[in-house]
Amino acid sequence: MNQSLTELEVENLRHIIGGHSTIATKLETYAEQCADPELKAMLQRDAQSARQARQQLLSFLG
Repeated sequence: MNQSLTELEVENLRHIIGGHSTIATKLETYAEQCADPELKAMLQRDAQSARQARQQLLSFLG
């Protein structure tokens, strides 16, 4: 079954994708500035998770 997204759904999806991009960028910046190795690793993992979620969401636009 092939269901296409409505214009509103596509707009909302793009907004969410943009939010994940922003979050990943901010977390990477925080990780670069962090002196605590444990916190730095956590921020880097969270940034990677945000990038992966962004990629998964982009697949819905294809």
